[in-house]
Amino acid sequence: GPQVVVGQTMAWGQYVVGILLALLVLTPVFELSPMAGALIEIGFEGGHGTAAGMAGTFQDLGFPEGADLALGLATVGLLAGVIGGTILINIAARRGIVSPESGGGESARPSVEEQAELEKDYRHERSTTDPLSVHLGLVGLAVLVGWGLLTALQAIESATWGRDGGVEILAHVPLFPMAMLGGVFIQLLVMRMGHEEHVSGRTMQRISGFALDFTIVAALATLSLQALGEHLVPFLLLAVTGIAWSLLVLMVLAPRVIPYNWFERGVGDFGQSMGVTVTGVLLMRMADPRNESGALESFGYKQMLFEPIVGGGLFTAASVPLIYQFGPVAVLIGTAVVTLGWIIFGLLYFGRMVPDGGRGRWRPGRSSQ
Repeated sequence: GPQVVVGQTMAWGQYVVGILLALLVLTPVFELSPMAGALIEIGFEGGHGTAAGMAGTFQDLGFPEGADLALGLATVGLLAGVIGGTILINIAARRGIVSPESGGGESARPSVEEQAELEKDYRHERSTTDPLSVHLGLVGLAVLVGWGLLTALQAIESATWGRDGGVEILAHVPLFPMAMLGGVFIQLLVMRMGHEEHVSGRTMQRISGFALDFTIVAALATLSLQALGEHLVPFLLLAVTGIAWSLLVLMVLAPRVIPYNWFERGVGDFGQSMGVTVTGVLLMRMADPRNESGALESFGYKQMLFEPIVGGGLFTAASVPLIYQFGPVAVLIGTAVVTLGWIIFGLLYFGRMVPDGGRGRWRPGRSSQ
């Protein structure tokens, strides 16, 4: 629960500070489109994959430079997340907030659960005649289901509220969030049919890792340095604002919402909020190599309520079309309400948790007890 609050606050707050920056500075001073207010969340939380996937959306809505700015922000966020997170971990270690251990010895050995998972994956890979082709086929099916879903939704929109020049949102939504839902559907179908033992999580991770690496390289290769140079000051303002917001949530909100091991758990959301999920996992492993804090489990459960919506999810893909159709003020009000709602809920519920009889559990109550 506390992990959900911190992660959601970081993501939705990036829209708030970004749109405020666009309304107050970027649009009136630098004549940049108000859609620039969504760039922090797209570039930082979404990463290179989301920024590259939305290039067509920016082009369709008359803001082509937004794709280059988003890719540039994704690069800055990735570097700042790793470097800044490492610095924060060292500072926390010196102050005794965390006690990261060396990578050798027992901490370098896989646990019993990890060994069992490795053996399970090995059996999975041996149970198929050609694991790579089978797994690539499943990925292709997920994309195909996502394409079919998006096409159907766009047809419904064009026949209803988008008819005769009406409001069009889904027409500008890229394919990747629907492909993610297609992946969920394929996974549920495979499990329902009882064939999950033939699907290797490790092979899927290799495919996704290669795809992400390829996307990052391709995105950087197509990045227009001229576009960044023409909008250098707005780009720097967006980058500094996004980094400052993530730091603020980590250092101010996280210790007041997460009842124990706040830094080990919060630094994962900090890394994800400025890069990709892997950055968050990397920082959590650096801060807590043995995972004694339970940060990895909390982070994993949080993802189920996070990725489908923000961080490259449905709202991330729809944010720019929403600003285009309804204006930045309406989106600002909506995202501000959501952000404040998460903050208030976190402070009033999780922020008041106290130990429950010394049994390693926590319950709602007054923190002064």
